[in-house]
Amino acid sequence: MKKIFPILNWILKYKPEYFKDDLLAGITVAILLIPQGMAYALIAGLPPVYGLYAALTPQIVYTIMGTSRQLAVGPVAMDSLLVAAGLGTLSIVGTADYIQMAILLSLMVGIIHLILGIFKMGFFVSFLSKPVISGFTSGAALIISLSQIKYLTGIPIAQNNKLQDFVFFILKSEIPIHVTTLILGLSCIFFLLFIKKLNKKIPSALVVVFFSTLWVYYYDKNLEGVAIIGEIPQGLPSIKFPKLDWLVIKNLFPIAVTISIVAFTEAISISKGLAEKNKLYKLNPNQELLALGSANIFGSFFQSYPTTGGFSRTAVNSQAKAKTGVASLICALLIALTLSFFTDLFFYVPKTVLAAIIISAVLRLIDIKYAIRLYKSRKDEFAVLVLTFILTLFVGIIQGIFFGIILSLLLLVYRASKPHFAFLGRIGNTNYFQNIDRFPNEVVVREDLIILKFDAQLFFGNIDFFKKLVFNSIEKKLSKVKGFIINARAINYIDSTASEELIIIIKKLQKKGIRVMVVGAIDPSRDIIINSKLIKVIKKQNLFVTSGDATDSFDGKAKNTALQKKLSRQYNQKN
Repeated sequence: MKKIFPILNWILKYKPEYFKDDLLAGITVAILLIPQGMAYALIAGLPPVYGLYAALTPQIVYTIMGTSRQLAVGPVAMDSLLVAAGLGTLSIVGTADYIQMAILLSLMVGIIHLILGIFKMGFFVSFLSKPVISGFTSGAALIISLSQIKYLTGIPIAQNNKLQDFVFFILKSEIPIHVTTLILGLSCIFFLLFIKKLNKKIPSALVVVFFSTLWVYYYDKNLEGVAIIGEIPQGLPSIKFPKLDWLVIKNLFPIAVTISIVAFTEAISISKGLAEKNKLYKLNPNQELLALGSANIFGSFFQSYPTTGGFSRTAVNSQAKAKTGVASLICALLIALTLSFFTDLFFYVPKTVLAAIIISAVLRLIDIKYAIRLYKSRKDEFAVLVLTFILTLFVGIIQGIFFGIILSLLLLVYRASKPHFAFLGRIGNTNYFQNIDRFPNEVVVREDLIILKFDAQLFFGNIDFFKKLVFNSIEKKLSKVKGFIINARAINYIDSTASEELIIIIKKLQKKGIRVMVVGAIDPSRDIIINSKLIKVIKKQNLFVTSGDATDSFDGKAKNTALQKKLSRQYNQKN
């Protein structure tokens, strides 16, 4: 029971002294979440009230089922943009059909998370490398910012998710900028960024909402063209099962998969950091999938669109010293009270202020320092980051994330096909063997013996590369080579294709009068060698523990001791 509902692990042991910190954290996050939730709903193309709906039920469900005690679940900028990008081509923004699709999307994302959690697929987040995430989030942050220009300037720009479309529309637009709206929006952005630098504890979003609302109300600025939120339906969201349409589900499926991946990555990355820092509880990725899945499924019954853990709110929750999920329950209670009694207070909130809140929040997602570090140390990964960034900006955010994953996998395959290797030589009379290129003055390079260290598994993708290394190294020394040592200390697996090719390679070397030896084979590769036809070609007497043992045997100076034989030939007999 405690595995399914982790809340039971801490709620029964709840200490009264925790409540003060949890209460303060809950209030602090709610103050941030109310304006932020409405702002993120605008990104998704939904009425602001749906941001508050998304901040309610999912937060409660996650608290009951999640393993993180600080993760603040609710609407987030990235998922909101993905919702807008996916639904924008299927329906008109803000219509009843559009809203129903967004709610259905929450159900689908929840089901995908639930299935992945049941089958313990939490590891799949590893396929999203940091360069891909950084390139995607940086590109998406710019797209999100551009999507708010219509609220910031008062120019009615059509919903777009490509940089060139935004630029083209703005250049062609003949509608003048609403100066008052722009000045108010820019002032709020500068204020939010300044306050963030000055003191992070100040609820800057609530401050700008409060004072801008008063200004619009008392000076009738809405009558002068400053767009406001207007009426927000009062009351808690009604219980309603999402409308199922199989054709719509088919069209939404790719978007749901994309949001599922991004949402889980976002939640797990910040949760891991907090769990490692806190050390009072352990994070379970598979349970997190079940919790986020359930949060989205139950959320869809209460008119929520897709949600996940938010970076900024979780950081605020942690900084406010939230001890347990009680902080999230308090936050949810305040959201419920706001929906029940205080929605009228937000009637005069200017949309340009919500746009300012969004822009100031997402600009922090652009990590230039990380890109610079990659450029200096990992040019190939920097290329993946830049390509993902460009694809996200110019092709589309859904395409950007998928192409980014493909680029990462291609880079992984390329590295595996041409892994690091080194030809080793002995340092004087010692038992140390080092790279002949890195230690040219220290190692002894022999004409009659080659030692190749291959730092990867041998499989169908790199066996040809391995073969070229072997024969090219022999050709350079003509007919002088009499021994070839394969240092297998880093070879953790040999697949069937590589095994068959290895037999052919060894036989060819042996026909040339070259003795082939294998040293340092670790358990998995040693099991494969001894349990396959490889051992018949290599022979047990040519298996050694170290390069020194093999070299001494080749020189006729020493024979394998009983211990050396046991260590080099031991294998798993259960297979």
